[in-house]
Order: sequence, then C-alpha cells, then structure tokens
Amino acid sequence: MSYAAVKTRMERGEMIILDGAIGTEMCRRGLTWEGHKVESEPDAIRSIHADYILAGADILSTNTFQLARRSFLNHFADLEHMRHIGAQHLETCAAGLIRDAVQLALEARRRSSRPAEVAVAGAMTTLEWCFRPDLAPEENAMRAEYREIISHFKAAGVDLMLFETVNRWQEATVALEAARELDIPAWVSFVPDWRARLLSGESIAQMLCQLEPLAPDAILFNCAPPGDCTLALRELAKHSKRPFGAYAHIGRFDPPDWMFTGEYPPEKYLEAATEWVAAGAQIIGGCCGTTPDHIRLLKDALPRRAAVHA
Repeated sequence: MSYAAVKTRMERGEMIILDGAIGTEMCRRGLTWEGHKVESEPDAIRSIHADYILAGADILSTNTFQLARRSFLNHFADLEHMRHIGAQHLETCAAGLIRDAVQLALEARRRSSRPAEVAVAGAMTTLEWCFRPDLAPEENAMRAEYREIISHFKAAGVDLMLFETVNRWQEATVALEAARELDIPAWVSFVPDWRARLLSGESIAQMLCQLEPLAPDAILFNCAPPGDCTLALRELAKHSKRPFGAYAHIGRFDPPDWMFTGEYPPEKYLEAATEWVAAGAQIIGGCCGTTPDHIRLLKDALPRRAAVHA
C-alpha cells in the first residue's frame, strides 16, 4: 500500500525524498555499527528510522548493508573452516537479522503520524565489497544468492528492494531479474566515479541499455561525493526516461570507519541537491555521513515537483 502511494506520486512528477545514513548516524549517536546492532541496539535503530520520517523522508531504507551469508563466510578460509572455528549461528544468521532489521523500520513507520505515506525499502548492496567491482562472483552464484536474500526481504514485509552501491551493470541485471521473479518492485543505485561512469568503468549509456528490458522503477547514484553524483546525473539525463536521482556520501572513508569532515553541512548539501533537481532528478536523499538534518532541509527547501528534462 505504501509503495503504491509513492509510485503514484512519482508518476505525477512529484519529488520523492529518501532517508539518510544509518550506520554513520549510529556512530554520531555514540554507538558502533559493528554487527549492525540489530540485536543489541534495536531502540537506537528504530529511533533513527523515526527521526528520518519526522524529517520528511518518503522512503526508509533498512539497516541491512551487506547482510548476507557470503559476508560472514568471507572472514574464513572456506565453509568448513567457518563451521570449525566460527560462532554456531554464522551460517544462518543473515536471514534472521534481515527479518529483524525490516521489522524495526516497519515499527517506526507504524508508530509515526504518516504510516500510509512512507515505503520501506530492503537495502541490499553487492555480494562482495561494493567498491571492488573486480571481486564480483560468477553469475550463476550471484543468481542463487540474490534469490535467497530477496526472498528474506520479501518475507519480512518490505515494500520494494533498493539495490544500492552497485558497481557493475551485470550484477544489477541479476538483482533485477531475481526481484522480477519474486514479484517485488525494485530500484537500483550505482556508484559513479569522477568521470561520469560506473565505478567499474562502464558507461552510463551502456548500463541503461542493459537495464531497460528489466524496467526498474528508478535508477539512482549513491555512495560517491556530491560532485561525482552531479556529473553522473547529467549524463544519465541524456539517456534515461525513467525516474532517477541520487544520494551522495559526505566526509571521507578511513577503513573501517567513516570520517565526519564537515565539508557538507545541510545547507551546502542542499546546493548540490538543487543541481541534481536542475538535471531532472526526482528522488533525492543522503548516503554515508548525512543526517536527519540534511533530509529535513531537502524536504523543506526542494521543489515539490521534479524539473522536466529533455
């Protein structure tokens, strides 16, 4: 029901506001993001979701970045090694954490003053590290894993899938095909580089050509600096007839943590977002480092309707 309302607004040309960061917001509030904290800090996560709704977000993304069986297995030599020295639950815990993370977002929506207006997106990134397109798994393995993970999100009750921080069009097509097979709406968001290409080096025009038969409801860019998103959106606008947008990161990545550099306070982030709107963007939010204050200013200051682009 909630996604139907959002999609109707999109079809009318209205601006859609995504939420902002979850992991870095937990760090701002004195917590670590290790283990996602779904089991140990549910109130904090629910509170962040609630604050984004109060700020005006139309879409909540779940606290599920790289929650997959593969993510746990990658810490070990192989499955046998994980079973030998790893915690007993590692092989199966991803499904439970996804379920619980989705429930926290759904609860925040249910307790809000606008439950019918907000959609909950199952946030899923690449199977391997999102900034390393060279690590992408073989296609058959990807297909099986995407079906498995998306089925967990659907069973938990998300309204749509948000495949985010994707670095290659090939993995995006596998994800979108799996979502279609499981009959759940999907958006896809790519990491752009500083040359208006995908992080893999593939062109945006090539990506659109490959994705068009799969009809994603929206195409976005995320987890790149605002300026990189601006260049990518201008290139995307030349070719795309689907709703599109961006949610940039701010600060600097100092593995394994994110640095809060203060380069993009809400007012400066709004300046970048205004350029995105001028390019035709209809969906705007925030990635790593952004806060409810950033989202609130976007909601208050951006036009209610997207600009018409050629």
